[in-house]
Amino acid sequence: MFWGSRVALPVVVAFIQVVGTTFAAGHGPSRRSLDLLAYVLLLAGPAALAERWKHPVPVLGSTFAVVATYELLGYTDGPIFISLAIAVVAAIMQGHRKAAIATVAVGYGAFVWGEFALGLEGAPELQEAVAVGAWLTALLAVPEVLRVRRERFIEESRSRAEERKRRASEERLRIAQELHDVLAHNISLINVQAGSALHLLDERPDQARPALAAIKEASNEALGELRSVLDVLREGSNGAPRSPTPGLDQLDALIARTQAAGLEVSKRVEGSPAALPASVDRAAFRIVQESLTNVTRHAGGATAAVTLRYTAQSLEIVIEDDGRGASSPHQESGNGIPGMRERALALDGEFEAGRGTEGGWRVLARLPYQTQGEP
Repeated sequence: MFWGSRVALPVVVAFIQVVGTTFAAGHGPSRRSLDLLAYVLLLAGPAALAERWKHPVPVLGSTFAVVATYELLGYTDGPIFISLAIAVVAAIMQGHRKAAIATVAVGYGAFVWGEFALGLEGAPELQEAVAVGAWLTALLAVPEVLRVRRERFIEESRSRAEERKRRASEERLRIAQELHDVLAHNISLINVQAGSALHLLDERPDQARPALAAIKEASNEALGELRSVLDVLREGSNGAPRSPTPGLDQLDALIARTQAAGLEVSKRVEGSPAALPASVDRAAFRIVQESLTNVTRHAGGATAAVTLRYTAQSLEIVIEDDGRGASSPHQESGNGIPGMRERALALDGEFEAGRGTEGGWRVLARLPYQTQGEP
């Protein structure tokens, strides 16, 4: 589209300069008649404006040279300064403030020196010189203000985009953690029970029923928790979940399901249980859940002990087993341990995982009651 192209403004400026100067020459005092060179100069400045955004400083210099040549040759005064003014604005908007100020200062200095010091014909009054100076000051100030506002707007837009990107990344991480926690534990139990059922079907088919029942219970539990996560996502960040958020009140049920899969689990509570913030309660449950999942998958027929220690400032969670521990090549792979660590650190807590003092594997998480983050 023509008016959206880079030549639209130069054409308009050329029209104004040629028509305006021609009109001024025919209706006012003229120092020198307009000739072919005058019209070339009147068109040269607007032509240079076509590159004002790509090459602002060369365009500024060329339009200044055109105007200076026109004035030195003594042609009729007219709107030839429009192209120079636009070049100044473009240079400032592009961040070339020093070049614009220098150009305007040289031009104004030459104007004052030529008119007053040399006493050229048509010397203006002092008021006119002051008015020109004020106009030039405004010419420099207005685009500078616009440039600063534009840069501020761009920076704010960039900051908002980065904030949206950060929140989206955090939300993806949270969803990944929830899905991992929801599925990994129950699928691991299903895997263990399925293996047991296959073994029993061959040798003692009458004893396969408990394993199959455990598979059914674990699958129902997985579907229920997965449905809860999907409900939260469907409701959005401002919606309330349709089912309770998992917390330590469901720890006994978790241990029972794990024991049904063949893992012996004990629980011990030290200190006086305190009402926990929802974020701490959820993180504590997920850490225990993931730890028991790892024991079930990797510890090789171990027993596990879960300890909840309520102190004055924090909840300490310890999960220990007597299985193969760190010798397992899969113990530190996957998303389990990194996910537990991220949950603890997001609550300004601490997390450790490694070989226990007497073999096996030990997980320690310390979650403060007063936190700034969400897991």
